[in-house]
Amino acid sequence: MTDYKYIFQSVKSATRNLPLLTEREIIQTLQSLREISLNSIDFILQANLQDLAKMDHNDPKYDRLLLSEERIKNICNEIAQVESLPSPLNRILESKILENGLELQKISVPISVLGIIYEARPNVTFDVFSLALKSGNGLVLKGSADAEHSNMAIISLIHQALELNNIPKDAYQLLPVEREATKALLEAVGLVDIIIPRGSQGLIDFVRQNAKVPVIETGAGIVHTFFDETGDLTKGKAIIHNAKTRRPSVCNSLDCLIIHESRINELPELLKPVLDSGVRIFADEKSYATLEGKHAVEKAKNEHFGMEFLSLQMSIKTVSDLDEALNHISKYSSRHSEAIISENQANIDKFLKMVDAAAVYANASTAFTDGNQFGMGAEIGISTQKLHARGPMALNELTSYKWIIKGNGQIR
Repeated sequence: MTDYKYIFQSVKSATRNLPLLTEREIIQTLQSLREISLNSIDFILQANLQDLAKMDHNDPKYDRLLLSEERIKNICNEIAQVESLPSPLNRILESKILENGLELQKISVPISVLGIIYEARPNVTFDVFSLALKSGNGLVLKGSADAEHSNMAIISLIHQALELNNIPKDAYQLLPVEREATKALLEAVGLVDIIIPRGSQGLIDFVRQNAKVPVIETGAGIVHTFFDETGDLTKGKAIIHNAKTRRPSVCNSLDCLIIHESRINELPELLKPVLDSGVRIFADEKSYATLEGKHAVEKAKNEHFGMEFLSLQMSIKTVSDLDEALNHISKYSSRHSEAIISENQANIDKFLKMVDAAAVYANASTAFTDGNQFGMGAEIGISTQKLHARGPMALNELTSYKWIIKGNGQIR
């Protein structure tokens, strides 16, 4: 039987000295990981194939699980971006001298031990390690059985890079895939400082409901785009197509197109690139009347609104004005990413102010909700909550702060 408490204690103990690492040591370790990974592409892909063989090709998680030589090279490029970013540690956030002469500084420090629970996303293993190391945090990883072989291969490369640079590998551990490991991690009070789940709404809900350790939610994306009465047709076609089809299995992909009723007759043209890409459409009554007879278009049911499809499927809702669009988004949004396509500045301003989401767009694809695209390097996840962090989380969001007080014999 696995002694999970011993694992957590080992991570916590090894993590204590991480804030003493120099920036050069951290950069050299990440460089080592990139070099080792690029020289081990076949090793990673063979492990990944073992996982892919167990999953249905039609499963929305298949694309997330899939690694390729190109994807591994892109992951290494993201690690290089993390290397190049300034350290988030020991930044002076606030400084003052009190009347009694005490010197106060508020400085950024690591959170300490991060627990990451994630599904079929082996790239997460690379991403969160690079961010955790750069921010001085230790790491307990709990991947799913779907990515077991991929994650084991990747953690072995990470440990090689750590050993090459004399950094304790005990600070970065991958738990077994058994369910008991998840329960132990969620209850590791005093040993793990925060839990960050990455995956489906079901996983996130389970973690939130069962964790005794504090949780940062990286929520599911139920994403809307509103094409209003002034929306530019050319922009709209490109934005909607990109938001839906670039990578339909990720959380920033489009789930529901909201269209103003005055533009309903242009819907076939607006959706032509989407339909040509094989997207299945669930249309409300008004939009169905316009699209009827088109391939892969059927009438929407109630459950098609507020659904994260994670595949080449989407719903359509027709509205009479901006307020009805805002109400629909308020009812069904997961507070992840929302967009408006409009040439009316007043509508744009109202939409940007009133929509409650981590990322709100005007005339751009929601596919940009990504830490790398935001210039943050790799990301730890996209937070949909409002405490501590919101939106793409990277280095700065993996720090807390403490107060440093220097005196000369002052007493109170």
